[in-house]
Amino acid sequence: MILVLNMNASVDKKYVLDKLPNDTAVRAASVQNTPGGKGIHAANIMTILGENCVVTGFVGGYNGDFIVESLKKYGIKSDFVRLPSGETRCCLAFMTADGAQSEVLEPGPSVPVASLQEFYDKFDMYLDKVTAVAASGSVPQNVPTDVYAKLIAMARAKDKKFFLDTSGVLLQEAIKAKPYFIKPNRDEVEAITGRKMETKKDVIQEIKQFMQQGIKIPVISLGADGVFAGYEGKIYKVTVMKIKAVNAVGSGDSFVGGMVTACERGLSIEESLKLASACGTANAMEDEIAVVKTDVVADLVKKIIVEIVA
Repeated sequence: MILVLNMNASVDKKYVLDKLPNDTAVRAASVQNTPGGKGIHAANIMTILGENCVVTGFVGGYNGDFIVESLKKYGIKSDFVRLPSGETRCCLAFMTADGAQSEVLEPGPSVPVASLQEFYDKFDMYLDKVTAVAASGSVPQNVPTDVYAKLIAMARAKDKKFFLDTSGVLLQEAIKAKPYFIKPNRDEVEAITGRKMETKKDVIQEIKQFMQQGIKIPVISLGADGVFAGYEGKIYKVTVMKIKAVNAVGSGDSFVGGMVTACERGLSIEESLKLASACGTANAMEDEIAVVKTDVVADLVKKIIVEIVA
């Protein structure tokens, strides 16, 4: 079983509009409410692929109830820490007919010290039951910036692989604890290193730096320019065929879900990168966030190229 951490879960509200004018009321053509958060998205991919996982984090209020009940319908197990007060955040996405999208991301509730300790205790308990940990996204208010570093250290003490997808100071602190896997994009790497990545050589150098810091599989996403990854001293480039993207939101989370699944199945690094990239690509072909068709994933795996570049 895989433990998935989504500490700052959300209710994702997607509004489809004809246009988004300023200083006037506008009527939505449609509204979609789904349980959200990067970890939940990754867990949905794992579940679709047939992996057994459980999601934990913090939830509160009516929004928290909605998330827990929705996950049941998706067939995803959850065991959240219920906050004594406060409401789980909403994340709003406004999409217009021309393909443009604007997002408003709420910060999340404040977590009391007692609830944070309850989470640590729950995490420690699950470490004795699971084979790997996948953690994604931001954290709510009043959660320390070194929280992932602490959780990684706890996981390493029990010889559990820790897959991490976060950014900013959370990532910067977490790297010190040597997670098994990270997946920052170009902007996120530049933000924590202070160095620009303008060439392929720059990207390769950053991946080598991450490996030297003890990270087993560092992955850097360059968007349309593909994905670079490091493993066992080698650098890999992943090339995916061009597709007609319907909705690319959640593709990074889908990549993580695919990578965790691949590693759980003991696939080679090449096959793991293919499955992860196929999941990210297949998600972009669907209207719903973090949803893939397994037959599409299987077909894409055959067409993705993974080559050693250094």
